[in-house]
Amino acid sequence: MERNELYPIFLKVSNLHILIVGGGNVALEKLTFLLKSSPNAQVEMVAPMFREETVELANKFNIKMNVAEYDASFLKGKHIAIATTDNVPVNEQVYHDCRERQILVNVADNPPYCDFYMGGIVTKGNVKVAISTNGKSPTTAKRLRQFFEDVIPENIDDLVKNLNEFRKTIKGDFEEKVDTLNEFTKGLVNKKEK
Repeated sequence: MERNELYPIFLKVSNLHILIVGGGNVALEKLTFLLKSSPNAQVEMVAPMFREETVELANKFNIKMNVAEYDASFLKGKHIAIATTDNVPVNEQVYHDCRERQILVNVADNPPYCDFYMGGIVTKGNVKVAISTNGKSPTTAKRLRQFFEDVIPENIDDLVKNLNEFRKTIKGDFEEKVDTLNEFTKGLVNKKEK
């Protein structure tokens, strides 16, 4: 069986600068995805034209929009780039420009040209679950997201906050604290015997 070797990581995108190249449906999808998960994301966009919905969303979140053709100068100061155009040579140029500058890049619907994938995300307060299919099936990730949205209780955030307060009261070194928290929370995962 093939193994997913991607490393899951949760980025503070409010501290990073992101460039979205493109202004069509895919750009709107990626921008919506980013802002839903991280409303304070630092995003800039560049495209010869933008969909009206994209302009409305960008204005709502103070996203800088450049009506221009992409060139590598737009990557200055960026940490992440997402190429969403319907122009394969432009998307591949974004990829190569990013690789030269050590900028993480995602070329939409082109896994060989991606350093990362934007998987399904479920957010309930402080709890965030990310789902990856290794770039093979965004539809499966979407269905898993819908499943987890249904099964993770709305009040999960109360549990997280209470455990955080409890964690602050635990004495001892790191290992002792971990042992105490593990003992305290094991009932959350242990199945009841019949």
